[in-house]
Amino acid sequence: MSNDEIKLDFERTDRLGFGEAILCEQKSTRQISAILDQAETASHSLLLTRLSTQKLSGLPANHRARIDFDETSGTAFFRYLPHATTAADVAVVAAGTSDAPAAREALRTLEFNGVGSTAIFDVGVAGLWRLMDRIDEIKRHTVVIAVAGMDAALPSVLGGLVPGVLIAVPTSAGYGMARDGETALAACLASCAPGVTVCNIDNGYGAACAALRVLNAIQKTTS
Repeated sequence: MSNDEIKLDFERTDRLGFGEAILCEQKSTRQISAILDQAETASHSLLLTRLSTQKLSGLPANHRARIDFDETSGTAFFRYLPHATTAADVAVVAAGTSDAPAAREALRTLEFNGVGSTAIFDVGVAGLWRLMDRIDEIKRHTVVIAVAGMDAALPSVLGGLVPGVLIAVPTSAGYGMARDGETALAACLASCAPGVTVCNIDNGYGAACAALRVLNAIQKTTS
């Protein structure tokens, strides 16, 4: 495989405020390995998304030794050393356990970029009391990422209760007419709650990057 096929964005952190990420789902193990070779040569860390356990196991041992892998989200940190994170300015609120992959993808993206977060899971509207038990805690965060499938009612409910930036992530969880997340996406886009930002289906990574842009903008205006 020619290195001409790969052009990594090593300046992304300086330019945008968050690091390079590699979507692995459509890439072969050979392509992923070649990308990691370049990152190793440059002494650069990478966030890998949609990495399957099968592709992980097919990577060379020297690359696997450098990887911190989370199976639930399919994310991996390459050449990453844990470092101090900021205060938990972002809450990632998941409606159900079935929404955990997208929620964990958001949490891991924030962690990779050194931003603290609070994970609040299984507080969907089917048991609204569970959400209300945590609502004061959720309100304290600058940004709230609401992750929900099926009818995706959670973002609309939070949109009427939370004053901060609200980012909705519809997920593909659900039966029949959930249509692999299309119904959840439509519900989020049609939300009656004003000012809800909506990401694509299962795109926890994109939601986390939106949160990072918000926090970086706030930091610039206050520094």
